[in-house]
Amino acid sequence: MPEIVDIHIGKRLCQRRWQIGITQKVLAEKTGVQFQQIQKYEAGINRVSASRLWDIAEVLEVPVSWFFEGLKPGTDGQDNAGPDADLLESRETVEFVTSWHGMPDVQRVLFLNLTKEMALRAQKGAP
Repeated sequence: MPEIVDIHIGKRLCQRRWQIGITQKVLAEKTGVQFQQIQKYEAGINRVSASRLWDIAEVLEVPVSWFFEGLKPGTDGQDNAGPDADLLESRETVEFVTSWHGMPDVQRVLFLNLTKEMALRAQKGAP
């Protein structure tokens, strides 16, 4: 059974890979492993060795400590990142935020206003 630390590192690895837009295959090639190994790291099935984590951190352009951010010591195996952690780490959220920052300010304001209006209508049960 995967350990909570391995699962956390795997999620962070996947999140960062999405952020910079590289595939598992590219990461695997740059770190000298098969892409299936990257899949296992991301799922927390296989533990990432210290030297491999160092290589991955270099490719993903983050310090090794980045993979441990948000991990609380003394966990009992329960998710310790809060109720919105999965939402904040989802591929769709990363893609949305990346796209959001690529829009001009005027478009962001318009889109935000549209989104607020749609949410308000949905709360009221309107189409």
